[in-house]
Amino acid sequence: MSAHETLHTLVRTDGPVLAPDMPIRRAVAMLVAERVSAAPVIDDSGALVGILSQKDCFRPTLNASYYQEWKGNVVDFMTARVVTLSAGIDIAEAAEAFVAHSHRAFPVLEGDRFLGMLHRSDLLQRLVELS
Repeated sequence: MSAHETLHTLVRTDGPVLAPDMPIRRAVAMLVAERVSAAPVIDDSGALVGILSQKDCFRPTLNASYYQEWKGNVVDFMTARVVTLSAGIDIAEAAEAFVAHSHRAFPVLEGDRFLGMLHRSDLLQRLVELS
């Protein structure tokens, strides 16, 4: 294996997937339970429409702790302008994306279809294995 391998072997396909109309409390609980930094938001047609990160979850969680009430759905707090990676790029290109952006995870697409999430920690581990 080399840095020319594609993302197919590193993409997590078993993580949580959120819907835009899901209550934010449920989504936050899923991220915490699964111990992931972000999850894709997929609409009824299967299209990626956003991403919900731990950072996105702080505002509703702080409001809930202060007012003792959870309000809103995933669509109200998600990031709609998503930076994605193509499944066909090599891991060196993916590493450059992590250098350029402060993201802990990227959604990976195969064409227009959501494939899974690439986590920074998984890519870093693979790069260490190759060095």
